[in-house]
Amino acid sequence: MRFLKIRGEPREIALGFALGLFVGMTPVMGFQTVIAVFFATMFKWNKISAALAVWITNPVTAPVIYGLTFLLGAKVIGLEKAQAISGKLFSEAFLDLVKKAPEIVIALTVGGIIVGIPLALIGYFFAYKAVDRYQEDIRRKLAEQKVKHAIKVERRKYKKRRKKKAKSGASKS
Repeated sequence: MRFLKIRGEPREIALGFALGLFVGMTPVMGFQTVIAVFFATMFKWNKISAALAVWITNPVTAPVIYGLTFLLGAKVIGLEKAQAISGKLFSEAFLDLVKKAPEIVIALTVGGIIVGIPLALIGYFFAYKAVDRYQEDIRRKLAEQKVKHAIKVERRKYKKRRKKKAKSGASKS
């Protein structure tokens, strides 16, 4: 509900949301909100919806998202299957991991782009529809309240005119 209550045009809110979803697929957890808000500001899209959407990647979902993006990216860039590190000393395993860090980051980035683009497009569509429908409902309810208020005002005016007429008719007789 909080997302739907964001003020602004549905298009800008949905664009900010889509941007946040896309940035949420990048391997820069911890900086995603700053990045999304920066770009939303540059493009004049909704910063709040961008900041909310990056939270698709959070401590609970990150292992699944980063696992998926890594596997997808590794497949696309032809990264070899990871080797087991169980037989190595901790220092050797750590050095192997550091040596492979650039490949891992590239795989995560490529996979994030591949997952992020369709996710952003789908997110835009659903966010636009949801916000537009919510804002239309609000406009309709406000219009109904305006009509009810106008009817009340007219009834009061009518009653005052009738009383005035009745008083003036009684005083003439």
